[in-house]
Amino acid sequence: MASKVAIVTAGGSGMGAAAARRLAAEGYRVAILSSSGKGETLAKELGGLGVTGSNQSNEDLKRLIDIAHSNWGRIDVLVNSAGHGPRAPIVEISDEDWHRGLDTYLMNVVRPVRLVTPIMQAQRSGSIINISTAWAFEPSEMFPTSAVFRAGLAAYTKIYADAYAKDNIRINNILPGWIDSLPATEFRRQSVPMQRYGTSEEIAATVAFLASEGAGYITGQNIRVDGGLMRSV
Repeated sequence: MASKVAIVTAGGSGMGAAAARRLAAEGYRVAILSSSGKGETLAKELGGLGVTGSNQSNEDLKRLIDIAHSNWGRIDVLVNSAGHGPRAPIVEISDEDWHRGLDTYLMNVVRPVRLVTPIMQAQRSGSIINISTAWAFEPSEMFPTSAVFRAGLAAYTKIYADAYAKDNIRINNILPGWIDSLPATEFRRQSVPMQRYGTSEEIAATVAFLASEGAGYITGQNIRVDGGLMRSV
């Protein structure tokens, strides 16, 4: 069987890059989008394809997806990572910054999902994995635009799962807590029951699991990977 194909957006560094490395190690061909150019470098290292562009641009995303599909004939996995959106006291966030937050934390998923869905429908298979945040359901004033729009992402994910499960397309969100790609502070470390930051590689391992046949009956879920920081009732 031909190698499976994974697309990673915002994959030049951090959790996105770790996910690309892990999927490549598991035999996927990887195509990476990043705005910095690091994604192209990483893709070359991994024997894949890279595009320098923005996940806020339909044109850049289409270029990435078209290149991957035309070269490899399929798209099995889409991993949507994100950059960092505006942060400020909640009533001080301007209209423009709210719209930037929407683009960063929700439309970064909506745009590529719209593009890959017809391909995955034709294949009758696909796994979409969105890197969200532990604070999607227990919001923090530290991350207002992230929490607001990723709560919206949770709703989007459930609606999409309902609509496309019949086509064997799965979609899930990973909710990372304090991860080592962020600046470390002792206060944050002590707030975690496991008393440590998570690693980007641990997020990547969760991505790889959700992409795998072992997760074939999991869709529409928000999976916390946060050392016990947030707990469901």
